[in-house]
Amino acid sequence: MRTFDLAPLYRSTVGFDRLFSMLDGFDTAAPGYPPYNIERTGENDYRISVAVAGFADNELSIESKENTLTVKGEKQTKEETNGELLYQGIAARAFERVFQLADYVVVKGASLENGLLHINLVREIPEAKKPRQIAINGSGNSGPQAVESKVAA
Repeated sequence: MRTFDLAPLYRSTVGFDRLFSMLDGFDTAAPGYPPYNIERTGENDYRISVAVAGFADNELSIESKENTLTVKGEKQTKEETNGELLYQGIAARAFERVFQLADYVVVKGASLENGLLHINLVREIPEAKKPRQIAINGSGNSGPQAVESKVAA
């Protein structure tokens, strides 16, 4: 894989530091555990589903800070008293998965069901940031018009 030097762009741009930091942070050897899905459930609604088979809800933590969502799992060790473990195919290792969230995306809730951790997200754009329609004045008007007001006597 090729590596790109972004240093010349740092010198000629202003305000794109976060974007370049994200590009620098891409790692080709990113861990694939645990697997996850990201789905769009509505116009402004999203869901992240993380496969956390074998983890209980008290062994998982979800933290949302600024534009970062962090999901951590740490399996508490138990001594098997039922017998000898011959093969362990279910991963029980600790993990940390970080998601970069867009502006105005907030976490609405999380649930654990059937070995999947579902995190519900919604994009809540403030009214001041939403697009609005601007009325266009008619072209028949040649300039500003005076409005007469009646004063009650």
